Amino acid sequence: MKELMLGNKAFARGLYEAGCKVVSSYPGTPSTEITEEAAKYDEIYAEWAPNEKVAMEVALGASMAGARSFCGMKHVGLNVAADPLYTASYTGVNGGMVIAVADDPGMHSSQNEQDSRHHAEASKVMMLEPSDSDECKRYTKLAFELSERFDTPVIVRMSTRVSHSQSAVELKERDEISLKDYEKNPSKYVMMPAYARGRHVFVEQRTLDEIEYAESCDINTVEDNGADIGVITSGISYVYSKEALGDRVNYLKLGIVYPLPKKLIEDFCKKCKKVYVIEELDPFIENHCKALGVEVIGKEIFSMLGEYSQSLIAERVFGEKKDYTELDEQIPVRPPVMCAGCPHRGLFYCLSKLGLTVSGDIGCYTLGAAAPLTAMDSTICMGASISALHGFNKAREGADKKSVAVIGDSTFMHSGMTGLVNIAYNASNSLVIILDNSITGMTGHQQNPTTGKNLKGDPAAAVNLEELCKAIGIKNVSVVDPYHMSECEKVIKEKVALDEPCVIISRRPCALLKYVKHNPPLNVESDKCVGCKQCLKIGCPAISIHDKKCEIDSTQCVGCGICKEMCRLGAIR
Repeated sequence: MKELMLGNKAFARGLYEAGCKVVSSYPGTPSTEITEEAAKYDEIYAEWAPNEKVAMEVALGASMAGARSFCGMKHVGLNVAADPLYTASYTGVNGGMVIAVADDPGMHSSQNEQDSRHHAEASKVMMLEPSDSDECKRYTKLAFELSERFDTPVIVRMSTRVSHSQSAVELKERDEISLKDYEKNPSKYVMMPAYARGRHVFVEQRTLDEIEYAESCDINTVEDNGADIGVITSGISYVYSKEALGDRVNYLKLGIVYPLPKKLIEDFCKKCKKVYVIEELDPFIENHCKALGVEVIGKEIFSMLGEYSQSLIAERVFGEKKDYTELDEQIPVRPPVMCAGCPHRGLFYCLSKLGLTVSGDIGCYTLGAAAPLTAMDSTICMGASISALHGFNKAREGADKKSVAVIGDSTFMHSGMTGLVNIAYNASNSLVIILDNSITGMTGHQQNPTTGKNLKGDPAAAVNLEELCKAIGIKNVSVVDPYHMSECEKVIKEKVALDEPCVIISRRPCALLKYVKHNPPLNVESDKCVGCKQCLKIGCPAISIHDKKCEIDSTQCVGCGICKEMCRLGAIR
């Protein structure tokens, strides 16, 4: 039987069919749906962990216990999980352990465009890269076999287009894999120097064995079309190349992108007069080819930036340009904005109005940096807002205190807590605002340790943010409703003036949560509206100006009342 599946759903099907027992992940676009789909199988235990480091450690622990295990994350999440990853390479596995990392060329939902293949090389962990949904399933199953064969975690590299495109997938029954026996083995699993030195010897030999496997395995394939031109590629770039170039070139499609084969590449290139390496982001395969002394064409004609396309590849290889029809009209761009009724909007307006320097974090609230609110000065990585604020204030100690940090509830649990511990422990007069919208909003409403529900929606222990902040050492903790802007502004002004660490919890559920009951939409009395445009300063997508008068779109408005509070003439009712 076949089914049309997203790449991520097919990956989850691969986990099921391979007999995976334990799944632990942290949501991150474009990887999130793998774990959400895996959770639908009763045979798999699946959970959201507080962060990617914890998720990988859970998966490694399950592997040591003898179960096939999995953890998933986006590319920047692998940075967080790098600590256990690099040592897991040394310990190896008992039950097979598979890691999904989803890269994001083009930065559709990410703060950088890193290439995760470098993590595979640096940690000396095998990496596979599928190019469509069926390969997502097949490569996942193969990854478990290779993990147990070579005693290593195996990374499967996804990308936005592979994760979120659909193709046909052949479904098979689940293989029930028995739990492997656990044997006490300190020299394998206790990575103190005396044992780790011996395991490093093992890792280097394992890499040589993996290279030998890569030379002849059935996912590193040559397609000989009798052409003079060759293309070495992998992943989604293979699909683009096939559509753009057809059978006019020969292909070396690499399903294993680390470690890369040597003889296979050399033999392929000898049969071609000209060879192109087509890969998004960094020249990873290209550099390997050049290190072998093979002459290839790569980044001198292909960009290191963003995504490729069929038309781009056809133009760069054969000089073929497609004819396009261009519109005469200049269509205005439509940048992403916070939703109508977003609980963060009122708070960001207060921060902007007060002229505060705002150390920002990762979440849908990062949109507070955009006009017209422009209420965020920096965004680095998960949890950095709090640590960066501490450093900012220590550097400017004695200067006027006009800075705050903002961080979401899920991000705070991910990696914000330790930054707040640092503020309390090293006593900086810093104000941290936790934006508690009762869900992990940016990646599609996943539960987190503060919501009282687990991945499957069952009741779970809920972290009390107020009590947690006090236990960390913050004595001054307040809770505000961001729909009440005058109250928020008053509390922020009070706290930012104090000479002690403070926390404000801005609490209001995400407007898109199904259980949230909204007020009726607001409307404008046009005879009272003077077109001052004050209401536009909050950037609500439900508000516009028509014939110099304010209008509110009743299909979007949720009656939050923020614009009503701003209108001095009482035109919004």
